[in-house]
Amino acid sequence: MKPRLLFVVNVDWFFLSHRLPIALEASRSGYEVHLAAAITDKLDILKSYDLVVHPLALDRSSMNLVSALRTFVQIWQLFRFVKPNLVHLVTIKPVVLGGLAARLARVPAVVVAISGLGFVFVAQGWLATLRRWLVGGLYRVVFGHSNLKVIFQNQDDQFQVTKLTGLPTQSMVLIRGSGVDLEQYRYMPLPDDRLPVVMLAGRLLVDKGVREFVQAAKILKNAGVMARFVLVGTLDPDNPSSLSEHELMHWADEGVVELWGQRPDMYQALAESQIVVLPSYREGLPKILIEAAACGRVVVTTDVPGCRDAILPGITGFLVPVCDDQALAENILQLLENRVLCESMGKAGRVFAERVFDVRQVVEKHLQIYNELLEKVK
Repeated sequence: MKPRLLFVVNVDWFFLSHRLPIALEASRSGYEVHLAAAITDKLDILKSYDLVVHPLALDRSSMNLVSALRTFVQIWQLFRFVKPNLVHLVTIKPVVLGGLAARLARVPAVVVAISGLGFVFVAQGWLATLRRWLVGGLYRVVFGHSNLKVIFQNQDDQFQVTKLTGLPTQSMVLIRGSGVDLEQYRYMPLPDDRLPVVMLAGRLLVDKGVREFVQAAKILKNAGVMARFVLVGTLDPDNPSSLSEHELMHWADEGVVELWGQRPDMYQALAESQIVVLPSYREGLPKILIEAAACGRVVVTTDVPGCRDAILPGITGFLVPVCDDQALAENILQLLENRVLCESMGKAGRVFAERVFDVRQVVEKHLQIYNELLEKVK
């Protein structure tokens, strides 16, 4: 009988962009693969991969305890029905609610993925502090499972969670990001366009540094710098940090930035860029930065957990202080004035991606973890 692997993820598109290669390789390796997630418009795509899909009523934007309790009960009932040998929990709500349900339902093995500490750990104020204290307590209960591995994407998150929960060293694994397909995201020479493209790609959230990017664009355009500043991505209304459509349209109407929307062919969008920028406030390990490196694009990002782990400072890109649009503008300008530097740093980025971020390595490490945990319950 095939071992059953059940992913619990906040939303379907995140699973497709960050965990699909792992699920497909698990299926090829003999696992029966299930997915529980909030479903948007990706159900047909998920079913085309022969995954067993369980729609989950998970509201990412709500902090409502009644809503959380309903989701917890739904996950617990799903565990009792599917009887997974192993669950893989990704993002904060699935980790907390799924981790508690896994203990109650006596799931034999649990993998927890800390893919960034998220809005709860970025937000400031007494309410955010209270939420962190509550989440820390819940993490301690979840991490009390007797057959568990916790995957971190950077050492800062690992240190903070360990300090918060007392997680033992033998339960930790560090895997830097979700990897990149180096054949799809191949090295591409810089475009010969008259105006270079400076790109920020990702969900259009305040804590992705979108406002700082726009302000840097204004600084450079007011100084007469000739370049195109582009936002690639969409709003995420379910995230408390989402920007508004009015704000985006105002920037576009002013001519500060171009709005390219969501690009399913992200590798092609990167080919049209010269510089990739991500002034985020905190990340796990941002996928766009390793995709940019794989395509040979120099990066300007912030000196914060996750972002600094995705580049080699001074070699594949530059780090700037968080929330510092002036420093961001200065570093972008340095690269716009030196195409040769963009090319050399981009080539170094490709070498770095080949060495560290190959998705095949990431998938292999996950399958090793799965097999090790299941060996303990035989």
